[in-house]
Amino acid sequence: MPIYMDRHDISGATAKDVARVHQEDLKIQEDYGCRGLTYWFDEERGTAFCLIEAPNADSVKEMHDQAHGLVPHQIIEVKSDIVESFLGRIEDPMATKDIDNTELLIINDPAFRIIMAIELQESALIKRRVKKSLAEQIHKAYQQLIKVALIEFKGRRVEHVKDGFLVSFSSISNAISASAEIQSGLKKLSAGLDIQLYTQIGISAGVPVTEDDAFFGETIQCARRLCEITRGGQTLISSSVTDYLPNDDVEKLAKRDAIKVLNPADDDFLTQLVKAATTFWNNPEFKIELFNAEMGLSKSQLYRKTVSLIGISPGDFIKEYRLKMSLKRLTESQDNISEIAYDSGFSSPSYFSKCFLKRYGISPSDFLRSKVA
Repeated sequence: MPIYMDRHDISGATAKDVARVHQEDLKIQEDYGCRGLTYWFDEERGTAFCLIEAPNADSVKEMHDQAHGLVPHQIIEVKSDIVESFLGRIEDPMATKDIDNTELLIINDPAFRIIMAIELQESALIKRRVKKSLAEQIHKAYQQLIKVALIEFKGRRVEHVKDGFLVSFSSISNAISASAEIQSGLKKLSAGLDIQLYTQIGISAGVPVTEDDAFFGETIQCARRLCEITRGGQTLISSSVTDYLPNDDVEKLAKRDAIKVLNPADDDFLTQLVKAATTFWNNPEFKIELFNAEMGLSKSQLYRKTVSLIGISPGDFIKEYRLKMSLKRLTESQDNISEIAYDSGFSSPSYFSKCFLKRYGISPSDFLRSKVA
């Protein structure tokens, strides 16, 4: 049977109030073919999220309506293993009993999570820059570094693909401390090597059910977007994280090395920037003038804002994005260099090869040869 998670915005309610409402659901759940698995409640933010096994979303609404009238604001279908990986459980936790000894289970466990996206920068090039045995050692050491940091700072690994990780934290301070530990650890790992290793880290925060139909959809997208555009061991932190920090803590964060704390306007700008890049990166006609028009900014405004946030000009950002996508194509596809050059928005294979060599220190043809070596 499908599993659904719903969201209730119930400002002013207490954990005890929500526990009583949950009990009312359990009394009639069988009448609607439902089974309440557990719920999360955040008294400070006034949000509750119920996890319910049910025939369909309408059954969940009808059960809630009949039990207490608190119809959910949003319902999405979820997978139990995904819920557990982000939130740590799919059943009721050990909860404090109500003070009147009525066996009422009171849960004040927020579903708010901090999501971190981590990538090892230019991972595909490591084994082209050092000997194979050393490259293998580097990848193993990097993954062990991530594992140790997550254990120490209580991060839950949600996804792991090659050298990329998606991690869930319940504590903002733990997420930021883990980021600093990973960056510091990789810097130590780089010491004595012929190459400099960097991680790209993006951090966002949110709740599992929003207007987006995907579980933690908006939060994951934001973390990945920030991770994608970070450079040189930088951590980008979304304004969604700083919304829940005192001003003094935000100011302290902003002073830390390799951390860029965004405000809402910065977030909106970077969302537009990445959206424009993902839409037009493979169009060779997408020049800086079109970029300005797409962003709705003058040339000077776009330049200042882009340099301020990510350290490179808009033109270099587009070129960087195209090169990154071409590197991915060279790594994963069987297409030839000419096909990849034109499909990546470059005017000619020779210009593409020149840019690729300058950026990565290896020509596309040599990269392909080393790929099959």
